[in-house]
Amino acid sequence: MVYITAMSDSHPFLSTDFHIKWSTLTPNHIPADVTKAIETGKANIEAVKSVAPEDATFENTFGALETATEDLDRSWGRVNHLDSVANSDDLREALNEMLPVVSEFSSSISLDDDLWKILKTFAESEAVSQLTDIQQRFVKETCDDFKAAGADLEPEAKKRMFEINSELARETQKFGENVLDSTNAWELFVEDEDELAGLPESAKAGAAEDAKAKGKEGQWRFTQQFPSMYPVMQYAGSDALRKKIWEGGCTIGFGGDHDNSDNTWSILKLRQEKAALLGFDNFADHVLERRMAKNGKGALGFTEDLHSKITDRFQEETEELQAYKAEKTGGESGPLDPWGVAFWSEKRRKELYDFDDEALRPYFPVDQVMDGLFSLTSKLFGIKIAQAEAEAWHPEVKFYEIHDSESGDHLGSFYADWHPRESKRGGAWMNYLETGLPNPRTPHLGLICGNMSKPTGDKPALLTHREVETVFHEFGHLLHHLLSDVAIKSLAGVNVPWDFVELPSQIMENFCWDRESLDLFAKHYETGETIPEELFEKMIAARNYMSATSFMRQLALGKLDLEVHLNPDQYMGRDLDDVDREILADYKAKLSTQGPSMIRRFNHLFSSPVGYAAGYYSYKWAEVLDADAFTRFRKEGVLNADTGMSFRREILAKGNSRPVDESYREFMGRDPEQAALLERSGLTG
Repeated sequence: MVYITAMSDSHPFLSTDFHIKWSTLTPNHIPADVTKAIETGKANIEAVKSVAPEDATFENTFGALETATEDLDRSWGRVNHLDSVANSDDLREALNEMLPVVSEFSSSISLDDDLWKILKTFAESEAVSQLTDIQQRFVKETCDDFKAAGADLEPEAKKRMFEINSELARETQKFGENVLDSTNAWELFVEDEDELAGLPESAKAGAAEDAKAKGKEGQWRFTQQFPSMYPVMQYAGSDALRKKIWEGGCTIGFGGDHDNSDNTWSILKLRQEKAALLGFDNFADHVLERRMAKNGKGALGFTEDLHSKITDRFQEETEELQAYKAEKTGGESGPLDPWGVAFWSEKRRKELYDFDDEALRPYFPVDQVMDGLFSLTSKLFGIKIAQAEAEAWHPEVKFYEIHDSESGDHLGSFYADWHPRESKRGGAWMNYLETGLPNPRTPHLGLICGNMSKPTGDKPALLTHREVETVFHEFGHLLHHLLSDVAIKSLAGVNVPWDFVELPSQIMENFCWDRESLDLFAKHYETGETIPEELFEKMIAARNYMSATSFMRQLALGKLDLEVHLNPDQYMGRDLDDVDREILADYKAKLSTQGPSMIRRFNHLFSSPVGYAAGYYSYKWAEVLDADAFTRFRKEGVLNADTGMSFRREILAKGNSRPVDESYREFMGRDPEQAALLERSGLTG
């Protein structure tokens, strides 16, 4: 069989150059390049379909299918990445022009009767028993993917499934655009510096520079980007200013031209119809069938079990904070204003522990954090990381290479893009651009992005400890990709069940709390001194302050997600705010004012056809895994290279080449236990 590929200088999105020429990836090339990639994919699929049953081999069926859409995966992946980091009207127009075409082709693969027939025939043949273990797993996983996509449906049902997939692609893309546009539409300029009392100098400096960039020197500009808005909510003494920021947050995905209310219900309705076509009671059961939780009931049971274990402490924390505010203001204890929760919480923490996050900022310049992170992971995982020269999509972006310390093999490279821009979506994430292979070795290519504190004046970008955790988190995802050692790309790296995918990321956060590992990167940007012991002890003492509250927030998001995907008929078409309040009555603290449900801006759930839908619980699920797995590091040495290499070998390198619960048992010698998470959170006893 001849595998067709499409690439030339005239089709930059199809270029296979490892060092991507980002300047050539302009919106005007998108329609032609993506169209050509689809044509190539169609020809490759037709070649698989033409295989006679008696001539079928792994190579000309499943192996050929694995590589059939590489051009499309590459080009469309780059388009979507640019949509996340360099959004523009031209790019958006080109993406939306091609979105239904891409969705149509992608859906057609799993719904192609002739293709499914040749694959199923080979999968049921004796030849499969002669394949390698990983090839056999790939055959099984691919067949399960086809069945889950509707390959066994009757013709009319397939036709409707095809339509649903197209509609979902369109609706979820619009949802994400509404979140981005409404975020960018809101800004607040402050003219009187007195209104900023209590705000850290770093936040004021950033706001002043933002205002200057908008032609309003001498003022301060605030946005709904996290590094801009959260310091206000946490520190600003002005109740009125915090209220304005909170009201601004209420506009994201809600009201005007960017309202996601209808989109949300449309997406939920389409997902439920899709699940019903496939024979499931609900979308949660469909999505979770092959994940560790197994079904929606299992995931909800997990969430509600943790809820029962922390709810008393959550109520106590709520009442303690209410009483504290009443004491300080001379008022009566009662529900706090939503714009006052973070402020009074921070004020009480500082009083209890004599600790302020801002005191840590000077120890976390972003470049130094990265260097320390590289030093730590080099010790643990037997790798070398160094900055290298490469073109990127923005001048702030840096490029790095990872080599194996022992063999010298180039394992992979990655981009890092840490600061907010109006053309960039919010949050933090990891993604991959190329998946390499172990034999012969071809390198992986990935990226990590965030919206962290920016440099101000003559100071470097000084991160909060929370932002440092985010850097480590996303780098954990990246390592899962870059250290993958799997011979079949679609089983490599982060292509694991989503309730396992957060383990490598979340386990890395633990190193941000350990003295030995902190000393590798937490050094004052002016003096080079490590964090003073007194400050470190205060940080550790304050770690679990309001831990039940933050724990409950994650459970609430998981609960909301699961309920609307488990029981859509119970809620469909109702007011989203009423639904939110009904579902989360026991998961939220009582406040003086209720804002609109954050479900309208919940990109994790609604900005892609699946994403984290019915899977947000996996953050807590993986927290159980990471807290438990880190006990081995604690026992054997936090920077013990043997332990690190075991984690690399059994978790990071394996991807989905074997069942993930098996990988966990290989690393830990047993199944996971909840106790470590509750203990780490200070919620035992």
